Amino acid sequence: MVTSHKDLKLWQESMILVEDVYKIAVDFPKEEMFGLTSQIKRSAVSIPSNIAEGAGRRGKAEFIRFLYIALGSTSELETQLEISVRLGFMQKNEEIFKRVYFVKNMITKLIKSLNNKHAYIH
Repeated sequence: MVTSHKDLKLWQESMILVEDVYKIAVDFPKEEMFGLTSQIKRSAVSIPSNIAEGAGRRGKAEFIRFLYIALGSTSELETQLEISVRLGFMQKNEEIFKRVYFVKNMITKLIKSLNNKHAYIH
């Protein structure tokens, strides 16, 4: 039974993604600290934050709305990571991209599940 956003496997996986992003960002050029590094961290943190906020709201529709925001942040993060590879700030790290796709897929599946008229949350 889900009693908190912390019980959601999706939230747990997105928190691991944040940790992974922060580990990678340490090696980015110092001149990017307020540029791409900051944006990547912000996008990553936005994912579990929106999942938590949505889960804490009343009703399925609001939760779904915040899941869509988290999904957007996941796509944003994926793009920023790809930019980082193209600019040579990081090597292509298949593990981080797999985690991004995994989280993105989990969000999409949860949205579909909640859109099922018989789904119940809270």
